[in-house]
Amino acid sequence: MVARGHVPGSIGNRRQRCLARVHGGCPDRRARIAGLHITGAGGISLCMQSVPDETLALAGDCAEAELAALESFVAGHRRLFVLTGAGCSTRSGIPDYRDAEGGWKRTPPVTWQAFTGEAATRRRYWARSLAGWQYFAAARPNAAHEALAALEAAGRVELLVTQNVDGLHQRAGSQAVVDLHGRLDAVVCLGCGDRRDRAAFQATLLEANPGWELRVARIAPDGDADLEDADYAGFQVPDCPHCGGMLKPDVVFFGESVPRARVEQAVAALHRSDAMLVVGSSLMVYSGFRFARMAAGAGIPVAAVNLGRTRADGLLALKVRADCVSALSALAGATMQ
Repeated sequence: MVARGHVPGSIGNRRQRCLARVHGGCPDRRARIAGLHITGAGGISLCMQSVPDETLALAGDCAEAELAALESFVAGHRRLFVLTGAGCSTRSGIPDYRDAEGGWKRTPPVTWQAFTGEAATRRRYWARSLAGWQYFAAARPNAAHEALAALEAAGRVELLVTQNVDGLHQRAGSQAVVDLHGRLDAVVCLGCGDRRDRAAFQATLLEANPGWELRVARIAPDGDADLEDADYAGFQVPDCPHCGGMLKPDVVFFGESVPRARVEQAVAALHRSDAMLVVGSSLMVYSGFRFARMAAGAGIPVAAVNLGRTRADGLLALKVRADCVSALSALAGATMQ
């Protein structure tokens, strides 16, 4: 866990050093945390002193200290702006794109320019989507989604903004959700704007391309699938039945702009919030990173739960390097007590 930032309620951007002694599960282990007040029966006692601007790391592998720090951060901020990424859904069986260093694990996803400008790219996209849809549609919310829904039900979440396109937050019970990058369960016509259900469109794809559902596929991120030795030249991509226009999944592709209304709704909620919590996102994509930068610029502390590096590491008040399910399940349990 890495922690950095100002103590809520302190003046200016002065960095603090917290020397924490962890009792119980990790006897005589010292941890360094910044920007936190931990009191009561949490098992961590703090002594504060000012230090120059620097990043401070939690020593060792003490899970109790990490969870106590996260619980304290959430307890000290009643209205959370939550931003989630792919790491929140990996335990639901949906692969992520990036490694622990924030680099691509595989070929980057298709761009807006390629999808709209190249028929071959559209054939390849929809063929792979046909193969991957059944796995994507079968995904179910995991304990991380459920924990965030419980936090919202307890009145602790101002808004949840997700970079994911799977709809699992809503299926877990979250209501105040902005799907920043859209939803994969809908298809939109770029000509007339008609929207249709992706599950129904699957039947249209199968009717136009019999036999493709029998191909061996390996699931990939966001409903994509890897197909062995596939020739996409003969794959038929249906057009809009109303106007003959181009059909596209209702998601924001790389190179495409996030609709302004979504951004404005998120920014307004961020400024109503006491703190920002990032869950399972490297923030490598600017559409998500900008909120962390806005928060830091406005003096709103930012915490992150992520197994790897994030683009905002230098802006964080607290970083917990942990699996989203494990960290949020414990957090929700402590918050509900």
